[in-house]
Amino acid sequence: MSQGLSENKDENDRPVGLASQRSNALSNKLTGVLSVSYTDSEIRDALHWLDSKKVQNTPNLRRRLRLDLQREVIDSNGSIVQDFGQVAEQLRRVGSTISSLDRYCDDMRRHLAASRQENGPLLDEASQLLAQQQDLEKKKQLLDAFNKHFVLCEEELRVLTAAAEPIDEHFFVILTRVKQIHSDCRVLLGSENQRLGLELMEQCSGHLNSGYQKLYRWIQKEFKTLDLENPQINAFIRRSLRTLAERPALFENCLDSFADVREHILTDGFYAALTGSSTSQNNDLMMKPIEVHAHDALRYIGDMLAWTHSTTVSEREALESLFIAEGDEMAKGIRAGRHSEPWSSLDGESFDGRKALSNLVNRNMVGVARALRQCIEQAIQGQNDPVTVYKIVNLISFYRVTLTKLVGVESSIMETLSRLAKSAMRQFEVLQSDNTANVQAELTQPPSDLSVPEALEETLTQLRALMRSFESSLAPSESREEEFQPVLSQTLKPVLDAYENVSKNIEMPAGHTFLLNCHRATKKTLQPFDFTNAIVEQIDSSIESSVTKLVDYQHAFFLHVSGLHPLLTALVPLSDSAEDVVTIPTLPPFQPAALKEASQTLDDFLPSAMMDALENLKRLQDTKLAGDITSEAADRFCEDFEFVEGRLAAADTTVGANGENGDRSDEDEDESSQQRSEARQRKEDAVLLRDLYPRTSGELRVLLS
Repeated sequence: MSQGLSENKDENDRPVGLASQRSNALSNKLTGVLSVSYTDSEIRDALHWLDSKKVQNTPNLRRRLRLDLQREVIDSNGSIVQDFGQVAEQLRRVGSTISSLDRYCDDMRRHLAASRQENGPLLDEASQLLAQQQDLEKKKQLLDAFNKHFVLCEEELRVLTAAAEPIDEHFFVILTRVKQIHSDCRVLLGSENQRLGLELMEQCSGHLNSGYQKLYRWIQKEFKTLDLENPQINAFIRRSLRTLAERPALFENCLDSFADVREHILTDGFYAALTGSSTSQNNDLMMKPIEVHAHDALRYIGDMLAWTHSTTVSEREALESLFIAEGDEMAKGIRAGRHSEPWSSLDGESFDGRKALSNLVNRNMVGVARALRQCIEQAIQGQNDPVTVYKIVNLISFYRVTLTKLVGVESSIMETLSRLAKSAMRQFEVLQSDNTANVQAELTQPPSDLSVPEALEETLTQLRALMRSFESSLAPSESREEEFQPVLSQTLKPVLDAYENVSKNIEMPAGHTFLLNCHRATKKTLQPFDFTNAIVEQIDSSIESSVTKLVDYQHAFFLHVSGLHPLLTALVPLSDSAEDVVTIPTLPPFQPAALKEASQTLDDFLPSAMMDALENLKRLQDTKLAGDITSEAADRFCEDFEFVEGRLAAADTTVGANGENGDRSDEDEDESSQQRSEARQRKEDAVLLRDLYPRTSGELRVLLS
């Protein structure tokens, strides 16, 4: 039974298992379909193939799809097999061809081996020859380079040393190359074989010396025809000089010859400008000769100095363009020359182009300086007018200061001008001494009107001309007064001393009036010039002294003519004490009669006092000064009068007070009535001094104003 149940159970379970298997298969298919990725290339190719076949989704077609696909695969494989058959046939042909090529190559190998065995010695020899050829080519290139750098060709040697060849750019290029070769020979001296370096250096030294000698001769030749006035100076001359500076000995000789040539040319030019004739055809004789104005020494000397200054400026400018137009190239050349010629006198390390230029200008102007000195000395010796000679001194000093900036202090021109200035100054001193002696001899008595003497006026006119000439000079402002002092000592001081001596022999006030006229005229002449301050101060001091003495004289005149002098003389010794004041009425000048007479004299004097006092100074040419002197004297007179007036008033007051005191003392002592009456009578009879001398200081100041 159980077996039956189990069988029934198996039968019942079988359908269930089949259904389950089918369900699992379908699930697996769905899972497989869903798990397919459309990015898979096989799936994508399959889908593309289906699209290309345009397959319809029908049951019949789905059943035949596998068969169709298999048939197509079989057809494709057949086509491939057929194609591979053709390829195999072609490969067989290629194989036969390769076999033929192998046979040919084997034949060629055998032939090459035989040829190599036969030609091996020839190839080795050819390789050795090629190596030797390359070595020779390298040596040839090295020799060519060596010759190109260290050896000059015949054409270059001819340009460098032949006198017939011109000095041009090619010459300087070759000379520079030879100097470079000479410098590079030092490298060869450092090698094992020094003989080549020594021979080349000796050869280059000879070439350099020949080149510099040729350049030296060419420069000397050019200097003989060189026109410095031409602004377009040959550029090769400047370059040649800079190059020749590397040989200091030749350069110095060249400068010496150049200085000699220029000295001759400039000296000839000076005489040509002076006389209008010349031995040279290069001078411009269109201007009038300077000797035309020989009668006018100042213009004659001025024209010569102006020509000298102009020539010096032109010479310096031309030499600047010739020697130092390119900065310190000349100094560089000289420094290079010191290494080649250490015995040379030129010091390249401290070479100053400007100083050397000034020295060269100085050497060129030596002949002109000598001729200039001779001509100017002759012109100075022929002059008798001290003013003209002094103008010549200032003219020479002017050009001396001007030329100092061009040629320096230590030069022939400056030495010549200094000597000429001293010579002219000595001539001026001699002439001025003679004139001063003549003036002193003529001055024995002053003019009757005490005016400035004609001799002094002439001296002041001359001095004014001298000062104007000195003012136009280039003397330093701080030393102008000191430099002009000798002129004043020669010209003015002896004359003023002579007038002071004359004034001492004349009575007052004429002596000081005359001295004042002379001093004020002199001060008027000197005052406009700033280099006469010291002597103007001395004259001011003398004027002040004379004015003081004239004030004293006028004051004394007021005192004596007014009658105040006796009163003042009597009062001055007395003090302000009551004992002295009470004695004033007892003094002789203050007695009633004498005091009345003094009062009358004062009254007579006052109306014309100022006119009478000014009459004393009528010959003083400065009327304002005369008025000031008289006014000051009048003020002092009024002060003296106030002193007298005060003492008289004090005396009157003191006498009155003593009288009252006497009355009181009489009463106290119970004097008799008779004594009191006598004292009262004396008081009534007493006359006050101010009543006898009534004038007041206020009235005096009004009348003397």
